[in-house]
Amino acid sequence: MVDPVNVAIIYYSATGTVHALARAAAEGAERAGARVRLRRVAETAPREAIDARPEWARHLSDTADVAEASLDDLDWADAVLFGSPTRFGNPASQLRAFIDATGALWFQGRLANKVYSAFTASNTAHGGQESTLLALANTFYHWGGVIVPPGYTDPVQFESGNPYGTSHVAGDGPPGEVATRAAHHQARRVVETAASLRAGRAVSG
Repeated sequence: MVDPVNVAIIYYSATGTVHALARAAAEGAERAGARVRLRRVAETAPREAIDARPEWARHLSDTADVAEASLDDLDWADAVLFGSPTRFGNPASQLRAFIDATGALWFQGRLANKVYSAFTASNTAHGGQESTLLALANTFYHWGGVIVPPGYTDPVQFESGNPYGTSHVAGDGPPGEVATRAAHHQARRVVETAASLRAGRAVSG
C-alpha cells in the first residue's frame, strides 16, 4: 500500500477570506487521499492595528485553535500550498516573515523537489492577485520546487478565471461555490502531481 502524500497548507489571513480558501484547499487535498496539515503563520501586526478593525480581531480570536506554522511542517511536506491576501500586489508581510526564516532548510536542500502552489484574495477585482501569486512563485524557483498551478485543467477554471492559483475578491463577500471548487481542484492537482513524482522517483531510484 502506497503511503499518502503529505500536504502542508500554510497561510495568512487577516479577516477570514484566505482562511476559508485554505480550509477548502485542505478539504480538496484530503479528498484526494493526502495527509494534511493546515497551518496559519504568526500574526505580527501591532495589537492597536488589529483592534482598530473588529473583523480582524474577531478572526484572530476565532482561529486561535489553528496550529501555527513551523519549519517542521515544510520539512514534513511532499507538497505545500501557500495562501496570502494581496498587499499592494505582493504577499502579506506575515507570510513573508515565515518564508524569510526558511534559510537553513533551503541551504540543506530540504525545500527542493517538493510541489508548490499558491492561492490569494484581494479586496477589489484584479487588486494584485496575479502579481501576488507570481511573487510567491519567485520563492519557489529559488527553492528548486516543482510549481503546479491549476491552469485551465478543469471546467471550474473557466469560471474562476485565474490559471495562476485560486483567488477571490473579498469585497464581494466570503468565498462561494466557484472559489471553493477551484480550491478543491487546485489541491487535488497538487496531490496527484506530488504522488506521481514520488512514484517516478521510486521507480528510477
